[in-house]
Amino acid sequence: MNSINPVKHSATVLALLAMLAVQLPAASATAQNQENARVQTEQTLSLGQQAIGPIAAWMAVGDMDQLRPALEQGLDAGLAISDCKEILVQLYAYAGFPRSLNALNALMAVLEQRRQRGIVDAPGTESDPVPTGDALLALGTDNQTRLTGAPVKGPVFEFAPQIDRYLKTHLFGDIFARSNLDWQSRELATVAALAALSGTEAQLQSHLKVGLNVGLSVTQLRQFIAVLARQGLPEAAQRAQTALDKGSKP
Repeated sequence: MNSINPVKHSATVLALLAMLAVQLPAASATAQNQENARVQTEQTLSLGQQAIGPIAAWMAVGDMDQLRPALEQGLDAGLAISDCKEILVQLYAYAGFPRSLNALNALMAVLEQRRQRGIVDAPGTESDPVPTGDALLALGTDNQTRLTGAPVKGPVFEFAPQIDRYLKTHLFGDIFARSNLDWQSRELATVAALAALSGTEAQLQSHLKVGLNVGLSVTQLRQFIAVLARQGLPEAAQRAQTALDKGSKP
């Protein structure tokens, strides 16, 4: 039977421990770097998400000359045709039917020009069916509560109950229940549109909070605001930044 030399065995163990002591910090540093990279990626909006801002803002102010290149950029960044259509349709609730219709016509023209240049844009997906009647009211009420974080009540809704019903059944039901655009994208579009309009600061601040509720981070919202500033929308960026700063104060 072979016997183990205690001195040699101890020396071997100590040598292994010394090697581990050298290697562990390096492994730990690598793991930390990977985690930092993961967090950085999660805190960065995709190019498609960034492109939503200029599209929504130019649509809201009715500037078709600026909207057309913004739509081009969005399509080049990976937005599907259905994404662009859905954004422009949704925003009629904030900017009105005339600007929504004009924007949809602008999108049709952009798509035709791209087809003539041989560009094939992804069509995207259609929405699942949306319920009707009392089921739509119930779904819209639930969506509104989930988005805002609490049931929505207030004197204005008691004064004009119909606007409350319209919000629940149509905005948060017919529109926000549509499955072909996620809630983060819908909120980015809404924030950009409200930031581009004057006199909607209260609603802008509310929707920035909703953006946080649906998983956007303050870092991502600041990045989104910076995109607006770079794309020729400094006033919209300033409104959004002011509202975000105000909402972030304890």
